[in-house]
Amino acid sequence: MYLKKIDGPRAVNLPDGSVMTRADLPPPDTKRWVASRKANVVRAVLYGMLTEEQALDRYNLSEDELHEWVRAVATHGEDALKATSIQKYR
Repeated sequence: MYLKKIDGPRAVNLPDGSVMTRADLPPPDTKRWVASRKANVVRAVLYGMLTEEQALDRYNLSEDELHEWVRAVATHGEDALKATSIQKYR
């Protein structure tokens, strides 16, 4: 078995004791961003699986968009990433 050379860790331990791997990340060509996919990208950036620049390049995001996701999670938790909750958590 061959492992593709990547930058950064293949898996990280999250504070709740679970393990997040690269397989948990959404595909790079994601067009429909549901809350769970946004949360996975935010976790990957916060816990060191991806750098901010890697996330921006991989998912074609703007800096403002990613920073807004991180701010929403830090302030209100992952429920704030739901499109139906945007007005509630602003």
